[in-house]
This record gives sequence, C-alpha cells and structure tokens, in this order.
Amino acid sequence: MKNIQVYGTGCKGCTVTAERIEQIAKELGQSVTIEKVTSLEDIMQAGVLSTPGIGIDGIIKHTGSVPSAEQIRDLLA
Repeated sequence: MKNIQVYGTGCKGCTVTAERIEQIAKELGQSVTIEKVTSLEDIMQAGVLSTPGIGIDGIIKHTGSVPSAEQIRDLLA
C-alpha cells in the first residue's frame, strides 16, 4: 500500500488532484491511503513551494499543477 500526501490549502486544484489519484489507483487495482496536508507550515517543511503537491511515501514527486491522468499513472507505477 502506498501512502500518498496531497499538499495544498484546500483549493479546487488540490481537491481534483486527490480525487484523480483515488480514481486512477482504483483503475490500476492499487490500494492507497491519501492524506491531505493543508497546514502551510507542513507544506513548506516538505519543500513544496507551489501547490498542489504530491508526495508518495514521504518523497515529493510532483508540484505546481494538477497532474494529468497519465502523470498519475506514472507516479503510481
């Protein structure tokens, strides 16, 4: 199981990112846990300068835009 963090203050882009990750994980038959990190302090501490950001198992993998479905598939591979 992958632990995924979505970094953002709750904007629409962050919400769409979390929903898209959940949907694609289901399509791929993967079990994931999604944690929404909304604290500015925690976001900055993780090194995310532009939201939304995605971390997988504590490692930042994407920042600054809502990832495409293909980008998410690559991240979950």
